[in-house]
Amino acid sequence: MTQARPSVAQDILWRLEAMAFDVVIAFARILPVDTVSDFGAWFFKALGPLTGAHRVAETNLRIVFPEASEAEIARLLVEQWDNTGRTFLELLIMDRIIGAPDRVEVVNGQRLDEIAAKQEPVVFVSGHFSNFEVMPATIVNSPVQCQITYRAMNNPHVEKRVRAYRFRYGVRYFAPKGGDGARELLAALGRGESVALMNDQKFNGGVAAPLFGLMAHTAPGPSRLALRFNTVLQPMSVQRKHKARFHVVVHDPIHLEHTGNMTADIEAGVRQVNAFIEERVRERPAEWFWTHKRWPSETYKRAR
Repeated sequence: MTQARPSVAQDILWRLEAMAFDVVIAFARILPVDTVSDFGAWFFKALGPLTGAHRVAETNLRIVFPEASEAEIARLLVEQWDNTGRTFLELLIMDRIIGAPDRVEVVNGQRLDEIAAKQEPVVFVSGHFSNFEVMPATIVNSPVQCQITYRAMNNPHVEKRVRAYRFRYGVRYFAPKGGDGARELLAALGRGESVALMNDQKFNGGVAAPLFGLMAHTAPGPSRLALRFNTVLQPMSVQRKHKARFHVVVHDPIHLEHTGNMTADIEAGVRQVNAFIEERVRERPAEWFWTHKRWPSETYKRAR
């Protein structure tokens, strides 16, 4: 489908945004890695509490930790802005992070070697933990052949730049979200390549499954793909060690049950993924992306 041409005003705005992006990139690339990360933390901790996203994060924290005191919620709000700010600025210099051998340590990395050696595809799943972009970079810099999903940015000029920067640290293969992306993922698995998807954000029309005690609409795609190709869900997560240094954890695979009832099997897979997300969030609560409206819209209307 041909996209509608943007208005002149919209195109001018996009180009101005791209110019601003270029300026930020230029400064980020001449500064030390940890300085860039520190600046992101400082900036988001200063600006974040002034935005509507702060209220979303607070609502989410109270859902997940209903027993937490006001002081604990306040502390987690500060810490999650610290992590979010670091992550967004680090995305601009990911090639420098990935290229430094002392900045990313892979835990249970032999599992990636095993996947590559068997030449059998898996469905990688993860969530927006810590600097979540470290995970796909780790996969594509391993022996595993993998298609990475992405959500294209609205601004085509910035999108072009982001794809070019991802290319610098090895993330070259993208399956766009949506119908075209689904076909690309099916084709990749059919060729024996693995695929990687984030599975922790709201998916309207998805499977309603419990997440921290509330029903949350969750994308069934990863579980459906794993069942269709008779393979496993391979969870991974990223942990921030200190500033721009990370652990990437390759967890034990999730084996899905084949009962003959595909709908029930997909729902069971979604519940297992949500349980994995819960475990990771409870382990390191400050490192999840709390500003996303994960639960139904009325949840946030009631919190106003």
